[in-house]
Amino acid sequence: MFRSEYADVPPVELPIHEAVLGRAAAFGDRPALIDGTDGTTLTYDQVDRFHRRLAAALADTGVRKGDVLALHSPNTIAFPTAFYAATRAGATVTTVHPLATAEEFAKQLGDSAARWIVTVSPLLATARRAAELAGGVREILVCDSAPGHRSLIDLLAFTGPEPLVDIDPAEDIAALPYSSGTTGTPKGVMLTHRQIATNLAQLEPAVPAGPGDRILAVLPFFHIYGLTALMNAPLRNGATVVVLPRFDLETFLAAIENHRITGLYVAPPIVLALAKHPAVARYDLSSLEHVISAAAPLDAQLALACSERLGLPPIGQAYGMTELSPGTHVVPLARLHDAPAGTVGRLVAGTEMRIVSLDDPGKDLGTGEPGEILIRGPQVMKGYLGRPDATEAMIDADGWLHTGDVGHVDTDGWLFVVDRVKELIKYKGFQVAPAELEALLLTHPGIADAAVIGTYNDDGNEVPHAFVVRHPDAGDLAENDVLLHVAERVAPYKRIRGITFIDTVPRAASGKILRRQLREHT
Repeated sequence: MFRSEYADVPPVELPIHEAVLGRAAAFGDRPALIDGTDGTTLTYDQVDRFHRRLAAALADTGVRKGDVLALHSPNTIAFPTAFYAATRAGATVTTVHPLATAEEFAKQLGDSAARWIVTVSPLLATARRAAELAGGVREILVCDSAPGHRSLIDLLAFTGPEPLVDIDPAEDIAALPYSSGTTGTPKGVMLTHRQIATNLAQLEPAVPAGPGDRILAVLPFFHIYGLTALMNAPLRNGATVVVLPRFDLETFLAAIENHRITGLYVAPPIVLALAKHPAVARYDLSSLEHVISAAAPLDAQLALACSERLGLPPIGQAYGMTELSPGTHVVPLARLHDAPAGTVGRLVAGTEMRIVSLDDPGKDLGTGEPGEILIRGPQVMKGYLGRPDATEAMIDADGWLHTGDVGHVDTDGWLFVVDRVKELIKYKGFQVAPAELEALLLTHPGIADAAVIGTYNDDGNEVPHAFVVRHPDAGDLAENDVLLHVAERVAPYKRIRGITFIDTVPRAASGKILRRQLREHT
């Protein structure tokens, strides 16, 4: 068993809004959130006051403890305020990918039993259609403005009393992001107030933040990585978060220059752009002090090229998953120079890890031996919503969460992730479940069978690749027909990027797809 070198942290027995904004009054007029496109700024005092007013307005609207509110928005300075207002009103927030189709959104609404939606006007048509398909949604609110819908801006005028909700941080669900786990279709991950708040405390010794830090939030807040590293963690400690709605390289670089960004938390495709794109040379990035990459594997040579080009300490990595609130490992900022190349870091405070044999899961392995990574700690999720069997398959009777990742630990405690047991595809950090795409492919009348695996493209990104068996009556089913069938029905990041037509899908006697055999054909 491997244990963290850091002292254990006591569980944070606070609602997430208190854990993050409990010191907002002390930070007062310091800028908390800045719109990176137009410069609109909210101070800590404003974020504190605004989220309390919105909580009161939501309570007056009918939001009660245990209700689920779907937050469906790209990154804006309104997103954190809406999130904390909902949790203060007692609601659970299920975060929704802004590129989700109406059908995908409706599935999440139905599964989570969400009764409220907060969205933005450009996404309103999708939200309306999703609500219509799912049923049960009482009201759709918008962060900006739209005819026929109440706006959060208007709700700020509400002067009623702030709700006093009795929240049990250990049991009550603060966030309900959707994850595919190690396989299967997306499931609601129940993360309690205590789990999320305690994970912030676990991460802080390794990646401290403070009022002098300026963090650029370009990765999405709806994803647990962005929610933690770009929203909760910096706002908890008085840092300034500069918010961008999406990644556009020129806008991103200009924001670093204009706002004197000190820290970046990114995914590998952004590291690639910083390392190789010619536009980088046109901007002053000298304010940067560190870059941390997570959400997908980062090539060690690419990391080196990026740090050398920017004149920075080596690029650090972090590791975790939605089911772990999300962090378990990170390269400490104080140790960027001496961390070995390719490591995803060391255990954060209060976390235990085992590496177990792939052939004999009951056998623990020592340093240097690759096996499945198991994690135990206060950040392990409560479970999957409404799926006790899936929860039991993920977390064993002793509390160990089986990550589905394969890794090894060196003699100094650095973890290296080398492969995956799980079938999940990570496209630019976003989860793509093969089973979801396989089910969709089989709805095409010309497809008799299908399997999906992840393969790597020329840019080093893992992409979905489909193996398709034509139906005997399909005639000459073309690759483009298959690609369009999927593209019209899923968010862009889930699209099939390659097709191989085969005679049969290899399966075990149990019916399980033998994906390793398929990888041999790519």
